[in-house]
Amino acid sequence: MQDVPIFKLIVDQISLLAIPLIFFLIVGYGMIRRVKVYESFVEGGKEGFDIFLKILPYIVAIFAAIGLFRVSGALGFVSERLAPLTLMVGMPADVLPVALMKPLSGSGSLGLVAQIVQAAPDSFNAKVASTMFGSTDTTFYIIALYFGSVGIRKVRHAMVVGLIADLAGILTAVWVCRAVFG
Repeated sequence: MQDVPIFKLIVDQISLLAIPLIFFLIVGYGMIRRVKVYESFVEGGKEGFDIFLKILPYIVAIFAAIGLFRVSGALGFVSERLAPLTLMVGMPADVLPVALMKPLSGSGSLGLVAQIVQAAPDSFNAKVASTMFGSTDTTFYIIALYFGSVGIRKVRHAMVVGLIADLAGILTAVWVCRAVFG
């Protein structure tokens, strides 16, 4: 048997016990406070289902819009038009679709990152795409889903701030990868 550092053994044991321990602490605390734990759990489940039904139309709408964006060829068209600009900031043109898709869909952009990584796992493009994926957020999805579910209709400023943050994450990912990986 290989020598395993004691720290790793401790962390492994803590990670095995963390979730069950938290569960029992919450249930135990509820019982001490004389809360009907099971009934509260069921009530929370019902509320969660009601929330799901409330946000379902927003989920369907955003996924339909994302599908149209990809299938229509708009993503490729926009990527081709912006390629000269991306080269000016040092971003590989192959990574641009990830930058354009991430504000719309996490799973859609993950698929694009996976294609880049699968083509050349240790390439600069794969490193930039992966870093960019982790440095940005699904701005339009968040606004459509969360703002829509609570009835917020004036989203203009939140959208602008979210897209500026995405742009900052994109540029920072490119610059950090250039500095670290050359």
